[in-house]
Amino acid sequence: MAFPREDTQTPIEEHRFPCDQCGADLRFDPEHNQLTCDHCGFKVPIEDRQPAQPVIRELDLKRALSADLPDHEMEETRVVSCPNCAAQFEFDTHTHAAECPFCATPVVTDTGTHRHIKPKGLAPFEIEEREARKAMTDWLGRLWFAPNGLQDYARKGRKLTGIYVPYWTFDADTKTQYSGQRGIVHERTRTVTVNGQREQRTTQHVRWTSVSGRVTRFFDDVLVLASKGLPKKYTDALEPWDLSRLEPYRPEFLAGFRAEGYTIELDEGFTEARDYMNRVILRDVKFDIGGDRQRVSAMDTDMSDLTFKHILLPVWLAAYKYRGKTYRFVVNGQNGRVQGERPYSVWKITFAVILGLIAAGVIGYLSAQSQ
Repeated sequence: MAFPREDTQTPIEEHRFPCDQCGADLRFDPEHNQLTCDHCGFKVPIEDRQPAQPVIRELDLKRALSADLPDHEMEETRVVSCPNCAAQFEFDTHTHAAECPFCATPVVTDTGTHRHIKPKGLAPFEIEEREARKAMTDWLGRLWFAPNGLQDYARKGRKLTGIYVPYWTFDADTKTQYSGQRGIVHERTRTVTVNGQREQRTTQHVRWTSVSGRVTRFFDDVLVLASKGLPKKYTDALEPWDLSRLEPYRPEFLAGFRAEGYTIELDEGFTEARDYMNRVILRDVKFDIGGDRQRVSAMDTDMSDLTFKHILLPVWLAAYKYRGKTYRFVVNGQNGRVQGERPYSVWKITFAVILGLIAAGVIGYLSAQSQ
């Protein structure tokens, strides 16, 4: 669901913090929890973080789906949309051309703004770029079948880009009435004659009983990716995220990093979350039915206390074009977990097959000689 522009002007959010000494941009330093100027070395401590379990207020889902959120829950940021992968990401006001961090496509910035629901929380980067690069090169080193050229290019290429990727989280209190059948398996043994031989065979029979009941479950922070800039199979593989380390949203944490705008709208995100909830509820119903087998004929779920929040999670990203194809690697900015495309070298695979055939031939020859 898109949020229309209202008569009230939403301030444009700037995620830049100029250095008081030299005017260069400060960046957030995950290792020391401070803003640092790479030009002159000036440092600005970030105020003490919130308690270990910060209270991040959820928003009413029904009100948001009706485009009825108050102005202070909205923000506008300057973004560019990649013409190749359609990712939306921020550039500062001094940048006029760059490369898409998601697919390495050259893009030219526009002066448009994106009005969206403001993030309520984020997980700050906890590992530096050098740590993320080491994790990626170690991962690449284990990909023996990857082309040497790509491995060398990835190791010697430019730095990884730190990007805050948008997610939705959803909460819901659910009560489900169900009806179905419980199956109890009974075994019967009988004697049969096969080719003149008497054998005992056991068969299973299921006795079905009609049942009905009620299950309840509270869903807390069902996580849904709100981006189309990266393949979902890679971002899903970066899980688990430690959402207990979420901080209330503060733009200081974005200093020196990019933030991607969400391209999966709230209603689409809730549809995915609802599908997940339905699968969990179905599992709960089958467990409640019990027995050896279960049939579920009807489920009627009532959802209440529907809330959500928009959060940002940290990802180190590398996108390389190699022989006309884009390869992407992503690193979890909390724990260093790596995922990415796995290109294969034809000659390496061929060489491995030949070596395998030679080894099999030698083993076969030695076995024949020993006989």
